[in-house]
Amino acid sequence: MKVTIYDVAKEAGVSIATVSKVINKTGRIGEKTKRKVRAVIEELNYQPNMMASALMGKQTKTIGLLIPDLANPFFSELARSIEVRGQELGYNLVMCNTDYQIEKEDQYLALLKQKSVDGFILASGFERLDKVEQLMKEDIPVAIVARDFPMFTVNAVALDDFMGGYQAASYLIGLGHKNIGIIARDVWSNRERIRGFKQALEENHLEFPSNFEYIFESTAEAGKSIAHKYLNASNVPTAIFACNDLLAAGALQAAKDNRLNVPEQLSVVGFDNTHIARIVEPPLTTIAQPIQSMGEKVMDLMVSMIQGEENEKIRITMLPSIVERESTARLKAK
Repeated sequence: MKVTIYDVAKEAGVSIATVSKVINKTGRIGEKTKRKVRAVIEELNYQPNMMASALMGKQTKTIGLLIPDLANPFFSELARSIEVRGQELGYNLVMCNTDYQIEKEDQYLALLKQKSVDGFILASGFERLDKVEQLMKEDIPVAIVARDFPMFTVNAVALDDFMGGYQAASYLIGLGHKNIGIIARDVWSNRERIRGFKQALEENHLEFPSNFEYIFESTAEAGKSIAHKYLNASNVPTAIFACNDLLAAGALQAAKDNRLNVPEQLSVVGFDNTHIARIVEPPLTTIAQPIQSMGEKVMDLMVSMIQGEENEKIRITMLPSIVERESTARLKAK
């Protein structure tokens, strides 16, 4: 027989309203009562009916997170930080991997709305301005993380990607590199990083690589393939900047295939500062994103919206920083 909220209230010797407040973490309930109710819930193995709560206009305590590529360690680490912060605040996370596919984005948005999630967090790679507008028109809390819609008023926690690209170029130029290959996927964040990179090159009267072209994957294999093209061209670069750590790991593999010593013969800079940067050989110099802080801040924003504490749209822009490891060195004069 299915255990109901009435059974929990009777066993705990409290009202149904008290049980509901303990479950939803609302109202002022004494710690002793909370512990007693939670113990009964665990003893009876009571499972709250979130769909029934949604039909009554109550919170389901679930948030939908659309991630474009969970195979990319940046997104898996970001999702983890969002999930941990959500649990601290009493919310569960439903994660959906979209593979950068519009069809999957539409499918998951529809599915999660049917399940009456309390709000949506949309991660970098989500390009659908029309869908964001639609969610807001339906008064569904929505926040963007790891990218921005500067043309649109929406809650967002983003990195200054332009500055990240600018830092990468300035760092390599400072080491004496003038011929630098670039590996980037054609997504908004990478386009901003390239824009910053170009700015630094122009300020130092250096040319952007003429053979640069955007790719459509963010894998180590894709990074390796593009790096091979650079390293087998007539004008071999002395450094490579990759717009994420996976692509940079691929560039390191290509250098090894070509029997180039990193960093003596080729410097490599990545982006994100994920665990990949620490375990590759040599350890990767990279532009760091404050991943944990970004996840925590976007979840805090989301919960404030759900609870009606925040009506004004907030845009938080976080700054990147360079983490210097062993994949870069000063260019030796020939």
